[in-house]
Amino acid sequence: MPTYQYACTACSHEFEAIQSFSDDSLTICPACSGEIRKIYSAVGVVFKGSGFYKTDSVAKKTTGESTTPAPVTPAAAAPATAAPKAD
Repeated sequence: MPTYQYACTACSHEFEAIQSFSDDSLTICPACSGEIRKIYSAVGVVFKGSGFYKTDSVAKKTTGESTTPAPVTPAAAAPATAAPKAD
């Protein structure tokens, strides 16, 4: 069951109450019988394991793998062969 925090608007008394989701919110301060309100605060959440981050679902690249092909360079100009000499 969740724990809710309350604060009195009259006497500033703060306290916690364990209540079910279906229970009605508290309205009366136990210290002075004044009106109370719920206090909302940030909840600390820790996700453990894989699959929680954008990078977990991306295919991993190996070091030898490249996404773009290597540029094709023209072959070095081969020396022209001389025509056979007529003797």
